[in-house]
Amino acid sequence: MKIILGADHGGWRMKEEIKRWLKNEGHEVLDRGAFEKDDNDDYVDFAVLVAKELEKNSKAKGILFCRNGFGMVIAANRFSWVRCGLGFDKGAVERGRMDDDINCLAIPADYVDLKKVKEMIGVFLKTKFSEEERYKRRLDKLRHLSLQDDFDFFEKIRKSGRQIDGVSYIRKMRDSR
Repeated sequence: MKIILGADHGGWRMKEEIKRWLKNEGHEVLDRGAFEKDDNDDYVDFAVLVAKELEKNSKAKGILFCRNGFGMVIAANRFSWVRCGLGFDKGAVERGRMDDDINCLAIPADYVDLKKVKEMIGVFLKTKFSEEERYKRRLDKLRHLSLQDDFDFFEKIRKSGRQIDGVSYIRKMRDSR
């Protein structure tokens, strides 16, 4: 499996450890930086580089590292094809893969040790999306949401009570504008 890594100054050291481990496990690893500690770098730049690689390869997985993970999650999720979750516990990572089909994992390097990170990444790479209809429906809504920033539009959907056929309603409303 192709794995794309990115880290800012707060996560680069852990990224380097994980990169060696992943290669030893037989994974194809693409490192998008940082390649040294630079306190003036910005997490956003590395999240963008990983997101662009995920756009090129829908089967790849991204792993981002920074001090608390939140900045990477925020930046990566700006891209409609990225579903980035925060890795703090292997059970949560498993649910993120099964329910939300996350394709990118942000690691809060200041708050988790290397052993725990390896466990979370192992779960992230092995767990499959459940394919349950309710989760597929939610992901479809997210894909359409990324095309739409009109909150009134989505309030109409909520008020309609049309959960099961929400995506069709979204398309109908969007097309009628």
